[in-house]
Amino acid sequence: MTIAIPVVEGKLCMHFGHCEQFALIEVDETTKKVTSRQMRTPPPHAPGVLPRWLHEQGVRVIIAGGMGHRAQALFAENGITVVVGAPAEPPETLVERHLEGRLVTGPNVCDH
Repeated sequence: MTIAIPVVEGKLCMHFGHCEQFALIEVDETTKKVTSRQMRTPPPHAPGVLPRWLHEQGVRVIIAGGMGHRAQALFAENGITVVVGAPAEPPETLVERHLEGRLVTGPNVCDH
């Protein structure tokens, strides 16, 4: 399974549409361990582009600080589960906590 984290300066970018890159973290669902990490630069941000692009990258989960309701619906249409309200932490930390069921999320920091 691949989990995407929008990243800026090595940590989760609080609004996925404004990130510099995405950390694409491959995990073994059985062992719940990270098996690989790739940094990818996304295409220019426009409605519907990132959900399609991330789906093409094999992403099944995205962890974000904030995301608008329309974007969440587009991710769902592309078979990607969205987790919002995550803190600005390094990608591996967020993925490990998510896999262990210890990821503490707050409010969605996006207001659109």
